[in-house]
Amino acid sequence: MNKIAYLQCPTGISGDMCLGALVSLGVPVEYLIEKLNGLGIEKEYQLRAEFVQRNGQQATKVHVDLVHDHHHHHDHEHSHHHTRHLPEIEQMILKAGLPPRAEAWSLAVFRQLAVAEGAVHGISPEKVHFHEVGAIDAIVDIVGTCLGLDWLGIESNEEGLPLLYCSAFPTGGGTVWAAHGQMAVPVPAVLKLWEMRSCPVYSNGIDRELVTPTGAAIATTLARDFGSPPAIAIKQIGLGAGTINLAIPNILRLWLGESTSLQSNFSDSEDTSSNLETISVLETQIDDLNPQAIGYVFEALFAAGALDVFTQAIGMKKSRPGILLTVICHPENLLSCEAVLFRETTTLGIRRTTQQRAILQREIQQVETEYGKVRVKIAWKGQSPEKVIANVQPEYEDCADLARKHNIPWREIQRLALQRWYLVNN
Repeated sequence: MNKIAYLQCPTGISGDMCLGALVSLGVPVEYLIEKLNGLGIEKEYQLRAEFVQRNGQQATKVHVDLVHDHHHHHDHEHSHHHTRHLPEIEQMILKAGLPPRAEAWSLAVFRQLAVAEGAVHGISPEKVHFHEVGAIDAIVDIVGTCLGLDWLGIESNEEGLPLLYCSAFPTGGGTVWAAHGQMAVPVPAVLKLWEMRSCPVYSNGIDRELVTPTGAAIATTLARDFGSPPAIAIKQIGLGAGTINLAIPNILRLWLGESTSLQSNFSDSEDTSSNLETISVLETQIDDLNPQAIGYVFEALFAAGALDVFTQAIGMKKSRPGILLTVICHPENLLSCEAVLFRETTTLGIRRTTQQRAILQREIQQVETEYGKVRVKIAWKGQSPEKVIANVQPEYEDCADLARKHNIPWREIQRLALQRWYLVNN
């Protein structure tokens, strides 16, 4: 089961709202404090959580209380007038002994925030300074959020980022006071972060600062995609409260659940022989494209994540011969496959359907033939004791390489590989 999460932010997002939602989902405050203490800032802040009401709804508010300790003013390390730069914060994170995912995610979020702030001021990310108070706040919010997401066990994708999705952002409005005087909302760093990920935004009519730079940095660095919720079976909802009361409840909602596109809804039924998964099917018919372009389209579609691509010859209007082009992909790759079709073909419209497919479990094993190694794809039904092998298929490319190299028919190599596999496995 893939554990995934969705950030729903009707009133925006800030670092402490993220922490509140995570604590609401069961992340222990003691755990966060213990891990954050590795950063060497335990004398500078205190973390506490409480239930609060927002327009009659209960949510969790996490406070990062800064400790104003005057004994340290001459000792530059602890002075609150000490500004921290990105390299210094990166060193703190690297030395803190954090869980590997929390460390990698924290570094990525801080880097993204510094890149955005740097772009706004026209300086390099390394030169950006995080002001005294802001630095401690940002460190606790960002590292704490990454610790919480890791603690919840949200899966990682291939790039190592969490399977986290996020809604569109409300823009907010009005002005806020900052180090450089009054600024229009959204503040420049937030706009820059939205621009970096092409985030969808809308106005909910509330003229306050709704999305903070820290909140935007967390969401734009860690979320895979923005907009409607992914296919998710909801298991638990975390509610993180913002500081002020607004016209609608000032609550960030973090949905925690399991991805339904990867798992059959019928997995408990008697038919456990195969898993069902949800796939998207795109199709379009084409009668005015140079056939040479089709070969290129195939390659581009596979590069965009298509699972399979095929064509069929059809007769079209005005007696034109044409082709029906069909693409099968996972729902999360639908838009990139569709973009390839629009870019590389003459089509003006693409139909899409969502289907279920039953898939066998599969794995790759390697066999040694006298001519060299061949990978073999094994597919099976059922679980271990009564596991039934349904299909054994040598990899085409491996057989083709050896056939060319040794000048032997492809069928012969394929037969040898199968023979070798059955010898080893019976």
